[in-house]
Amino acid sequence: MIGNASAIGYLDFTRALLPTALIGLLICWLVILVTYRAEFRPVRFDVPDVARTAIVAPLLWKSALVIPAMLALFLFGVPIALAAFLAAAVLMTTRRLKPERIFKAIDWNLLAFFCGLFVVTGALEVQGVTTRLFEPLAPLAQAGLVPLGLITAVLSNLISNVPAVLVLQHLVAALPSPQRGWLMLAAASTLAGNLTLLGSVANLIVAELAARWGVRLTFQRYLQAGVPITILTLMVSFLLI
Repeated sequence: MIGNASAIGYLDFTRALLPTALIGLLICWLVILVTYRAEFRPVRFDVPDVARTAIVAPLLWKSALVIPAMLALFLFGVPIALAAFLAAAVLMTTRRLKPERIFKAIDWNLLAFFCGLFVVTGALEVQGVTTRLFEPLAPLAQAGLVPLGLITAVLSNLISNVPAVLVLQHLVAALPSPQRGWLMLAAASTLAGNLTLLGSVANLIVAELAARWGVRLTFQRYLQAGVPITILTLMVSFLLI
């Protein structure tokens, strides 16, 4: 979304935020290792039985070809949404598995939830509600990149990070350096999604997958790692951007 709105190229975006991403990954690893160090003892791991897992070699090879092709399209300047859509269409078109099996693997509940976020946020924007609600915050957001990042972090955990970007994207154009503003919006909205279980739809996906494996990821337990990770990674983004 930010790539489309800002017209920042794929390579330029990567060069700008790759250091933040790499340092952020290191911070995530260290915090999780310290917070849940007891779970990293080898004796606590139960190896799942994967003997009956079927690997369809043609589909595996197709995925191995389609994903690099999609990345190449990104690098050559093809719109990200179009490149991703084309890759998904190729992956879902198969004569090896029945279409019903492919569609059963789609999490329709999460898709409906995600669509609902866009519908509600879009309706509020069309009605002018978001403009009235965040008008007092505009001077603060335009005062600098750090205030914009803090507002983005808070809002991302109130309405999720994607709707937050939809709401705040109109403030970026008024910044002295719009390109850095877009980068701050991208970094802060993504990193703030680590704060709580509801901060990002990706977190909900992980929680649902964990539940299928018998692991209950509670809101409070998530905060033990989410809070320090979010604070430290946001500080890194503020310094680097």
